Amino acid sequence: RVIGHTALPKATVYDAIERLHGDGLVHVSSELRNRVVSAIDPSVLLEQHESRRQRLNETLPLLKALFHRAQGKPNIRFYEGSEGIETALWDSLSGDSAELLSCFSMEELSVHPGMDRIHDYLTERVQRNKLLKVVRTQSKDLYQVWPSSHRELREVRYTPPDMVLAMTFVIYGNSVALLSSSKECYGMVIDSEEYASLMRAMFAGIWQMCEPTPYVD
Repeated sequence: RVIGHTALPKATVYDAIERLHGDGLVHVSSELRNRVVSAIDPSVLLEQHESRRQRLNETLPLLKALFHRAQGKPNIRFYEGSEGIETALWDSLSGDSAELLSCFSMEELSVHPGMDRIHDYLTERVQRNKLLKVVRTQSKDLYQVWPSSHRELREVRYTPPDMVLAMTFVIYGNSVALLSSSKECYGMVIDSEEYASLMRAMFAGIWQMCEPTPYVD
């Protein structure tokens, strides 16, 4: 009937129906020997567009990072708010680097992203078999948590009393994740071989000045 009403060639109608069906705009079913085509609310197009846009927004930072790495260029990813801090922190678990060099400001991390999420991060790190060498400042430690541990792949050192490190950073591979204080509330990831090398050299100097802590296991 549809073909007869449109006066279009059968192949043209079938192709159009297949495209509409692929776009989710029509429903096709069978009744006896006939194909029944029924229209679907076209507002579904807006929903599909929003879904695609959201997926693109989620993957775009990674695609940009891969592009810049392939081009040998530095790449800076900036994330606002508490979610941005968490995004930057969890990015440090990406890649194949087996060792993370870091400074943790526990006072700030207890606010954003919060101790529960930090615990989840540390658990995931151990599951991925990544060693954490971390510098902390005792005056910024609100809780007696996460000491040096062979089982939890963590080595902790404390800064001298006159050296207060109030910002969190993690060096991994050719990337550095920076987590601001709750006052400025942002996370940032810098993908740069040269910058990561500089940060490693600075970390090595700080590490030598810091006090080792005993292992609990």
